[in-house]
Amino acid sequence: MAAWAERLAGVRGVLLDISGVLYDSGSGGGTAIAGSVEAVARLKRSPLKVRFCTNESQKSRRELVGLLQRLGFDISEEEVTAPAPATCQILKERGLRPHLLVHDGVRSEFDDINMSNPNCVVIADAGESFSYENMNRAFQVLMELENPVLISLGKGRYYKETSGLMLDVGGYMKALEYACGIEAEVVGKPSPEFFKSALQAIGVEAHQAIMIGDDIVGDVGGAQQCGMRALQVRTGKFSLVLQAWR
Repeated sequence: MAAWAERLAGVRGVLLDISGVLYDSGSGGGTAIAGSVEAVARLKRSPLKVRFCTNESQKSRRELVGLLQRLGFDISEEEVTAPAPATCQILKERGLRPHLLVHDGVRSEFDDINMSNPNCVVIADAGESFSYENMNRAFQVLMELENPVLISLGKGRYYKETSGLMLDVGGYMKALEYACGIEAEVVGKPSPEFFKSALQAIGVEAHQAIMIGDDIVGDVGGAQQCGMRALQVRTGKFSLVLQAWR
């Protein structure tokens, strides 16, 4: 216990990943991970400031929060840092008009964004929409631009659903990078700017915060590069990878 107390000394804020940490997505909306509802409740009763920091890009923030509330979590939209709203802010600030390669569940986040005559491509975890036709159209849009801009909502390799591991947006992002000879701008973990926006929302400095996630690269590595402490849980993608190695 003394070792843990030393490691957590000075912590004032906690960033919590959602998928694989609080719940596993899947048919019927998914299921809460054992003990996670109670853990969030305990954190919120503590003096610590709590922020939910997710790369979820198949659901709008409103839909995601609604799902978590139905599963029993004490959470509101204002407490969630997610890549789609952050991307919309970037698009507006830079006058970018996106061609979207995203899941239908997150399209509502872009309702007030001008998408006429696209001058960039926004890619997210599009699920079944990652067809050759749709990937090729995104490729064509980028190749037609003098200064192609590819924005990716995260760059995860895979995530866990109740049915098993699922390919994430990272592989498709890399395919477009390779084909077009460009580098994507990542909005979401492990982007330092994404972590900083979550910390700013709760008024906590990086050295005063800890990130809890199931992804050793996006959650743990990204947080540590920003000066935060980090913990990897043994649920989500970690649990299935561990089983594969046994």
